[in-house]
Amino acid sequence: MAAVFHRSLFLAGPAGRLEATLWTTPDPDPKFAAVVCHPHPLYGGTMHNKVVYQAAKSLHRRGAPVLRFNFRGTEQSEGEHDRGTGEQDDVRAALDYMAAEFPARPILLAGFSFGAWVGLRVGCGDARVTKVIGLGLPVDNLDLSYLRACAKPKLIIQGGNDQFGARASVEALFATLPEPKRLVIVEGADHFFTGHLDAIGTAIGKWLDGDKPQA
Repeated sequence: MAAVFHRSLFLAGPAGRLEATLWTTPDPDPKFAAVVCHPHPLYGGTMHNKVVYQAAKSLHRRGAPVLRFNFRGTEQSEGEHDRGTGEQDDVRAALDYMAAEFPARPILLAGFSFGAWVGLRVGCGDARVTKVIGLGLPVDNLDLSYLRACAKPKLIIQGGNDQFGARASVEALFATLPEPKRLVIVEGADHFFTGHLDAIGTAIGKWLDGDKPQA
């Protein structure tokens, strides 16, 4: 893994300061930068969530600076939870920060659960974002049909036993999405990838390295 230069900071968010953590690398000209969005704050989700951390670590291993942040009203972030609407502006604030820190670098946006629902909606529509990763899509609880209009490269990583996004539901949605796309089902994993966190890194690494999925 690349050396971690850890920076704790606050982003200028639309509803007040947003608590954040940035991992940088020694490379002054990284190939890409990344933002990772956390799960539902009303159910204990923060930027320190294990799935979020694992995804961030996997992206950092590929030499990318990675930003994690807390949505409004979460831990030290100011503001109040806004049921996914204002949180989209929080994501844009995070993208603004990374675009300023790493100008002209493409940004990869990843999100877990609620963070995928909110984050990928923004990432698919923001020209600064060139790739998106959705982990644990909560397709049985929330509407992710907007992904059908997202032509950017997409990686979806889903637990085979996800209690908020059943395999059949995810596969049905995935079938309607435009290329390029990849779906990785982690067999035996629940929504939080309990006991299967390493599979997240493996899936992200293979996708970024550009291998071809098995037929």
